[in-house]
Amino acid sequence: MQTENTPYIKPLRWFVIIAMLAAISVWFYISPEGALGKLDAVGYAICHRIDARSFQIGERQLPLCARCTGEFNAAAISFIVLGWMSGKRSKFPKRSILVLLFLFFLAFGIDGSNSYLYLLKQTSQGALDNIPNLYIPNSILRIFTGSGMGIALAAILYPAVNQTIWRNSEQIEALDWKILGIIIGIVSAMNLAVLADSTIMLYLIAYLSIFGILVLLSAVFSMAWIMIMRQENTFDHPRQLWLAAASGLTLGLILIISIDLFRLQLTGTWGGFPGITG
Repeated sequence: MQTENTPYIKPLRWFVIIAMLAAISVWFYISPEGALGKLDAVGYAICHRIDARSFQIGERQLPLCARCTGEFNAAAISFIVLGWMSGKRSKFPKRSILVLLFLFFLAFGIDGSNSYLYLLKQTSQGALDNIPNLYIPNSILRIFTGSGMGIALAAILYPAVNQTIWRNSEQIEALDWKILGIIIGIVSAMNLAVLADSTIMLYLIAYLSIFGILVLLSAVFSMAWIMIMRQENTFDHPRQLWLAAASGLTLGLILIISIDLFRLQLTGTWGGFPGITG
């Protein structure tokens, strides 16, 4: 990379390293105790964490609600499979796959909207009692529609990242029907294991879903960093990406910490929003 030899790169590296270590330290300091408590502090920034709408390990809820668990677990699995099978492929999916991804998005929006209206009906009094619902929401629909959204997000973001970073990307669709089938198969099997109350899978999906959040945030912020630094299409090897990746992770953690502190100040609890149990 040409920018490797510019005068400001060396001090910038140290600044990013120090900032990343500081962000990780603050995250560990403010988050609840225990391994799952650290995961809670990530989920807390992006999810309502209503206990009744979350899966449980015994009496302990997962860091994310059922919908967000499905969404970010599927995003994590999708990125892992795409990284393994697609490499530097940078073209968006063909039209037929995009139609399916749009249907995933549509299902997510319909089920989410219906679930929100049902929540209003449960928690409000008076005129809102008569809000119409398409059906009674449930965790099966939440995790599967969430998973569809997670796959769609990863399917669009992965080639966008490759278009941004690589000097010589492959002009091939990053997601084809074979890869999509593998992703859907893995995600569906994990979802069914969670619904069967498999303790091992509940722990695994808790970690993978939080990993999915960090991957998505890091990818978006890393692309922003690369564009700000005017380094688009200058990378040849993954090891050259460490500064951009560290910057993306740091910015993602700063965003999570900021939302955590604001919500904690507002509600005074690491749990779901007070007074909402539906």
